[in-house]
Amino acid sequence: MSAAITIRRAERADCARIMELVCELAQYERAPHEVTVTLDHFIESGFGANPVWWAFVAEVDGVINGFALYYIRYSTWKGQRMYLEDILVTEAARGKGLGKMLMDALIAEARERKLNGITWQVLDWNEPALNFYRKLDGVKFDGEWVNAALSID
Repeated sequence: MSAAITIRRAERADCARIMELVCELAQYERAPHEVTVTLDHFIESGFGANPVWWAFVAEVDGVINGFALYYIRYSTWKGQRMYLEDILVTEAARGKGLGKMLMDALIAEARERKLNGITWQVLDWNEPALNFYRKLDGVKFDGEWVNAALSID
């Protein structure tokens, strides 16, 4: 008997589970200490009066086993683009096509919003993620740009 898989828009009630998965991703990326956002701030940022992020979740038999969280960024060269902040499928749920289904939902959303593309970052040592992205039609990796960040306390 195969598992029931659902891809849907995230709801406020999903935030605690999404944050669990964010922490799982941070652990995998060797930076669990970097997750400092509170659940209240996360909820307000996605479901408050002025949301700044949106997400899709992947459920397997009613349990969230993956998510893709994005926001809209602006490029002076390209215009509005979707920025994929995080995508994760739990280790136990990998191999069921959830990642591809989440990417398909993102692509459909970008088209619906009339955005001109999707951008994201991937760690250079994350071979499973790199291999996943290489399978996407038309994907382009750019090794020229250097990431920069400034924290404001």
